[in-house]
Amino acid sequence: MNNDAKAFLEFMRVERNASERTLRNYSHALNAYQDWCGEDFDSWRDCSADDFRAYLFGLMKQEMARSTIRLRFAALRSFYKFLVHRCGLGVSPLNDVQLPKAEKKLPVVLTVKQMEELLEMPRRIDPDARALPWQASRDVAIMELFYSSGLRVSELVALDVRDADFLSETLRVLGKGNKERMVPIGSHAMQAIQKYRSEAAVHDGPLFINKNKDPQKRRLSARSVQMLLKKYLAVSDIGFEVTPHKLRHTFATHMLDHGADLRSVQTLLGHASLSTTQIYTHVTKERMREAYDAAHPRAGESSD
Repeated sequence: MNNDAKAFLEFMRVERNASERTLRNYSHALNAYQDWCGEDFDSWRDCSADDFRAYLFGLMKQEMARSTIRLRFAALRSFYKFLVHRCGLGVSPLNDVQLPKAEKKLPVVLTVKQMEELLEMPRRIDPDARALPWQASRDVAIMELFYSSGLRVSELVALDVRDADFLSETLRVLGKGNKERMVPIGSHAMQAIQKYRSEAAVHDGPLFINKNKDPQKRRLSARSVQMLLKKYLAVSDIGFEVTPHKLRHTFATHMLDHGADLRSVQTLLGHASLSTTQIYTHVTKERMREAYDAAHPRAGESSD
């Protein structure tokens, strides 16, 4: 790695306070390009737009994922921006390189039937010998709340008892960027939360607590939520991994399936941009198409 690259990584580490993961990714991107050039590589300052177009073409021929390609070129663009602004390079050769558009992968969502099965699992399976009496009720409340309000897992575990207003049936949620929003609590979720609170004697502090027999009632972690989902999935008929974020996807898709408008779903999810929410309209259209093809007698190909 030459001096320009070393100076760039030091700049990212010291002045930009980049994480170790980011530094590794940037270092890997720079080394990968040099390795691809082999003996033809002389200096970063001598690289042309055509060189990087050839590199891009080579990565695409390898069928590398577009997201990976875009990450590599993002690192290269940042490096050349550094060379222009800090090291006197006239212009970045990457200014004239056009990348493939990012792939839009549709979110995986549960059907209503699968969601109902998952919500029933804590009540149906025999409790672990080490489980506390209220643990199943807590797990039901967590999953009902995910499905009712579309919260991020970080938002759910950060909830305190005071954030739930059972008179107005709303939650005060602190989302990304410390932006506060009010979201409704569905009746099933509200009843499940009240049942859990009564059994676990949770009257103040964190809303969802861990199962340790601790009088301080420690807050449940995001990892614990992921693990409890994994536990119930293992004994269900749902044939794919379900994460807390997939429950968020499911909430949004089912809302749109049943007539909610896009702006309302955007507000409920706490999305800053409507374009982020629009991915769920594609899921809804896809599901509609599948339902049509399966149900309509003349939806399939002609036999002519």
